[in-house]
Amino acid sequence: MKKHAGIKIGLAGLGTVGQGVWKHLRSRKSELEARMGTTFSLERAAVRSLEKKRSIRISKKALTDDAMSIANDPQVDVLCELMGGTGHAYEVTKAALNNGKTVVTANKALLCHHGDKLFRLAKKKDAHIYFEASVAGGIPIIKALREGLVVNHFPLIYGILNGTCNYILTRMEREGKAFDTILDDARKLGYVEADESLDLDGWDAAHKTVIISYLAHGKWIPLKKMPVEGIRDVTLEDIQWAQRLGFKIKLLSLILRDFKKGHLFASVQPALVPKDMVLANVDGVFNAISVTGDIVGESVYIGRGAGQDATASAVISDVVDAGTAIAHGIMPEEPKNRDDLKLAKPEEVYRSFYIRLAVKDKPGVLAEVASVLADEGVSIGTVLQRPNGKKGSANLVLTTHLCSEAAMQAAVRKLNRRKALLNKPFLLRIADFAQRLG
Repeated sequence: MKKHAGIKIGLAGLGTVGQGVWKHLRSRKSELEARMGTTFSLERAAVRSLEKKRSIRISKKALTDDAMSIANDPQVDVLCELMGGTGHAYEVTKAALNNGKTVVTANKALLCHHGDKLFRLAKKKDAHIYFEASVAGGIPIIKALREGLVVNHFPLIYGILNGTCNYILTRMEREGKAFDTILDDARKLGYVEADESLDLDGWDAAHKTVIISYLAHGKWIPLKKMPVEGIRDVTLEDIQWAQRLGFKIKLLSLILRDFKKGHLFASVQPALVPKDMVLANVDGVFNAISVTGDIVGESVYIGRGAGQDATASAVISDVVDAGTAIAHGIMPEEPKNRDDLKLAKPEEVYRSFYIRLAVKDKPGVLAEVASVLADEGVSIGTVLQRPNGKKGSANLVLTTHLCSEAAMQAAVRKLNRRKALLNKPFLLRIADFAQRLG
């Protein structure tokens, strides 16, 4: 990178986050310049509509409806990609990198789907990508992994990475209301993405998990090879059962690494978290991430995971880092791609489980269930049973000791064929963190 007398910044996207970035960069210009060790200027911003009214004051001369023109503008040093999506945003980002520009992005989906290609291109073109805002909004988890904890290896990372799901589960627990009722409120408050599956089916959290896996372990995990489940099937009854057992239910992102065997596992699934763990008490729209390093031990990061100011704060942090790097000729190092690192198979992942069953209320059913589990090497930890209000049926909840994912899935398939069961078994993981890779 060449040294610059002043950094010129362009924004591709001027929505909620983009306006926050423009506003705060302008209002705190002098102190940010002092931190960078150079001056900067806000040059241009690409928008979908030139006529739309905005909450910030910006010259019409600075606006364009052609984001590619900013990516190809030789005067622009730093492109903030805040468009969203994986189509045009990818083309604009690729063009900026081809031109040797530094890119700052908050686009987790873009990095999840195209990160490997984009980082390879950045290296080839002596460019760089900053992406703090792509994971957990205002929580500086990426800087923690890249800088503060750089000497550590990370056998365990887990966290709450979607505020919408956390908000819904929190209110279900506190108010005893059903999922659909709380979801309607979340929609009215603007907490749910236009594509609701991103939040409710776990894909938003999965995108972030892929990025953290790359940062911590140098491995881009294909989404199709990651177990991803959302919270649609979690009932008020599950939340109440969990409370009786001493847990709270959270949508949990999990990354496990076995350094001896070279295995890596990542998932996004609802899980029972013990009430005495820090993350169990992170509620509402907040995000939280626990990182265990082999040297530092466990550290936990908590904060707002979304919203204009939280995300804008993370974007501006990257802009300052980018400006400093350009001004002083610094090229940050990215994690090396670990193609040798293998994804763990289901028989190599060991966890404890929660199983909810609707069964016929008759003698011998519990023994039948226990026999099926025992045949697959699954040991029962606790059993709770009560009538469910339907004649001749009852609800049965079991927790298990540590067993492999493969063994549990085999047991669930066998249970599903038993006539004593009235519904398909419902399965949740237990985040007791005796879990491991075998």
